[in-house]
Amino acid sequence: MRDYPDLKRILILDLDVHQGNGNAVLFQDDPRVTTFSMQCVSNYFSAKQDSDIDVELPEGCQDDQYLGELMKWLPFLFLEYDPQLTFFQAGVDPLEHDRMGRMNISREGMQERNKMVLQAAKEHGCPCVVTMGGGYPKDLNPHSQPFQEVVEAHADVYFGAARAAASLSRDSV
Repeated sequence: MRDYPDLKRILILDLDVHQGNGNAVLFQDDPRVTTFSMQCVSNYFSAKQDSDIDVELPEGCQDDQYLGELMKWLPFLFLEYDPQLTFFQAGVDPLEHDRMGRMNISREGMQERNKMVLQAAKEHGCPCVVTMGGGYPKDLNPHSQPFQEVVEAHADVYFGAARAAASLSRDSV
């Protein structure tokens, strides 16, 4: 950020199943950065910190509730904070096949989450940096279905970002 002094409004969307406590602490006194974290209420592995906005979801949360909450918050975040740059911490540990997540989001739900975030950024003309997040297979055998589900969910994040970037290129021609 020190190399880009013209960036005055940055949004961090932390959708890893664990609270974005590192971002909350790092940027707690930086008015340029808004931190948003949507996490499982029963899944803190370290002390809870105060993000600018924390949304806690119940253990066992499924697609409808998860995507409904995200749908409620995305328009508000982009309209209220009008970010010039968004960081999307795209953890896949809310996935139903995750060993540590304690949520039950389907692969299709995760794909929809990714699409919603990337679409919101696009609609607001806001560049989006996608970062990888958690994803912990229940079975560590790389040939097992749980392992493959987590790997595929990670790949979905980046395939979705590539599709969004390609659509931006087509739209600007």
